[in-house]
Amino acid sequence: MEKATHKKTKAHNSRLILNTIYNQGEISRADIARTTGLTRSTVSKIVSGLMAEGLVKEIGQGQSSGGKPPTLLGVNGDAYDIIGIDLASGEFRGAIISLRGDIKYRQCLSVEGLSGKEALAVVFELTDQLLGLAKNPVLGIGIGAPGLMNPEDGIVINAVNLDWQALPMGQILSQRYQLPVSIANDCQVSALAEYLFGEHEPSTDLVVVKVGRGVGAGIVLNGAIYHGEGFGAGEIGHVKVEKNGVLCNCGNYGCLETKVSSRAIRRIAKIVAREHPDSALNQNVSKLDDITLDQIIRAYQHGDAHVEKIVQELAQDLAKALSFSVSVLNIQHVVIAGSVSGLGQGLVSLIDQYLHGSVLTPISENTEITISSLGVNIVTLGAAAIILQQELGIVSI
Repeated sequence: MEKATHKKTKAHNSRLILNTIYNQGEISRADIARTTGLTRSTVSKIVSGLMAEGLVKEIGQGQSSGGKPPTLLGVNGDAYDIIGIDLASGEFRGAIISLRGDIKYRQCLSVEGLSGKEALAVVFELTDQLLGLAKNPVLGIGIGAPGLMNPEDGIVINAVNLDWQALPMGQILSQRYQLPVSIANDCQVSALAEYLFGEHEPSTDLVVVKVGRGVGAGIVLNGAIYHGEGFGAGEIGHVKVEKNGVLCNCGNYGCLETKVSSRAIRRIAKIVAREHPDSALNQNVSKLDDITLDQIIRAYQHGDAHVEKIVQELAQDLAKALSFSVSVLNIQHVVIAGSVSGLGQGLVSLIDQYLHGSVLTPISENTEITISSLGVNIVTLGAAAIILQQELGIVSI
């Protein structure tokens, strides 16, 4: 029992020191001891072990406070590569990512029209290609997937658009590649990516609302993804917001996803373009079915009044969905991600305006809404972040 306890303590201290070095960027052994409360001898011994593993390296000299200049330590970002995979769009995206969140290589494979075993085969193909290009030992494979996930057992409980039910993807991939595999909902890993790599004020809690092909929210509480007891935390896309609405892929009518997803916006924009020939939506489009989200965004940015009405309704629906999260959890940092975030600050201002009218003023006035700085890489970076957390204990502080 004593040996087991000593082993756990050593592992805890090692993760604490590595996490401290990771977050500080560069730090001396003496400052690590002061920050963590560990003795200098314990720090020195553990740092030596981390350097032997290649995880930590000496990166130069710090400023002297009167004696010998301290030697600064930093995390070796190239000690390992991480495979991050995004299964949440019309193409499966993968990347090779450093321990520092630097994307070294990207790859995309189309899954348009594919589902079930055929879509799973594309996951294998994408992973094979990425592993073949990795230059360093691979720490693990992280996956962000749409739908309801059981991250503890690596099971896709239900991914409607991919026709996956009770799929033990974590087990399948770990056996196939003999590597650690972590899988979670794409919106939940997006929140972790924003928390660890995003450009925002330091905060232990945040909500990321990801609006693209699907709609969902990811919640980080005290530096960790909040999955919920049934793993469905953040599944706002299938909350009913319209009584007699459009049929959703989930089988219900009037879900939020049928109002604000990129597909929904394109559907609404086609109707608007037919009814209003003067709209900029009709420019440079030979067929209305060819209208893209990028064209809708450009029309909005050029002040098209008809598109502005679409965006106003979109913002109102998102604010309604967000009002519950902000009120129940009192989270003050909300990030908009996904392809619809291309609507930019105009969308943010409208959501903020409608949110103020839906939430108690002392709560809403302290809530900041921003656009994610991570763009299309948010899910792959989040997938890498869950590997960093689970394999190395890296969390932002």
